[in-house]
Amino acid sequence: HNTRFIMHGRFLRVNCRGASRSVVTNQAKSHTTRAVARSATRNMLAVGAVCGAGLLVSAYYTQETEAAEPVAMNRYIDHTLLKADATPSEVQKLCAEAIQYDFASVCVNSLYAKFAFDTLKALNPNHRVKVCCVVGFPLGAMSTEMKAAEATYCLEQGATEIDMVIPVGMLKSGDFAYVTRDISAVVTACKSKGAVCKVIIETALLTPDERVVASSLALQAGADFIKTSTGFAPGGATIEDVTMMASLALPLGKEVKASGGIRDRKAADAMVKAGATRIGASAGVAICSGGPSTGGSY
Repeated sequence: HNTRFIMHGRFLRVNCRGASRSVVTNQAKSHTTRAVARSATRNMLAVGAVCGAGLLVSAYYTQETEAAEPVAMNRYIDHTLLKADATPSEVQKLCAEAIQYDFASVCVNSLYAKFAFDTLKALNPNHRVKVCCVVGFPLGAMSTEMKAAEATYCLEQGATEIDMVIPVGMLKSGDFAYVTRDISAVVTACKSKGAVCKVIIETALLTPDERVVASSLALQAGADFIKTSTGFAPGGATIEDVTMMASLALPLGKEVKASGGIRDRKAADAMVKAGATRIGASAGVAICSGGPSTGGSY
């Protein structure tokens, strides 16, 4: 889908380590990229980006989306099982459902990386379901070195997608350099194996401005996706957050994963309309079949 984003300069607010300044800007630029809306729309989107030494640029984009062929909902779904008490038999069921519905991936903890890979292959050697593993999950508070090592381990066990959690506390303290290094280390591990890196910013724990900064840092560090939530925080994906994140990611050719609290087709459709190109959910079967959700918060 072709989407044109036109930036209309509004204001530039800087808040970096206690220093605060405001600058007026009237620059405008446009980008053409892929998006997911089916019909022509025009929305005013409040967005931002990080420039130079932690500068937060806020502006407004006009989104103009051209109609295109829709993607079937099943191909948006990362079929997810991340609870602490997940058993091998439950992961087997997850894999069987993923093949049955032809989901984009199964998303599991690193413990089950090889098990999921082997199970999918045993069920159907010609499947196209990817193995996605979470890293530094769900707190994002392990060391950068351990996150990179966990990502490498998962990739060596058959995963081709990694969903990492940012160090939320470091972001909130204003140490953007640390956050960037942390993300970059996992991105580098992924790129060395030709894998996709999704960065979870945990929107529920951030202020609106922090969500913009976190998204921008992740994109600057080379993330393929920016992702809303772990599903383990007090809140999950919202239309407002997905809209903002899409306005930052899509013009750069990057993507957005919405996750946390998406349990039915109506909610999934709303996230896709807002700009999500992947849906993380334990309720993938319910979303695609219209049945009742048996998933948890994810």
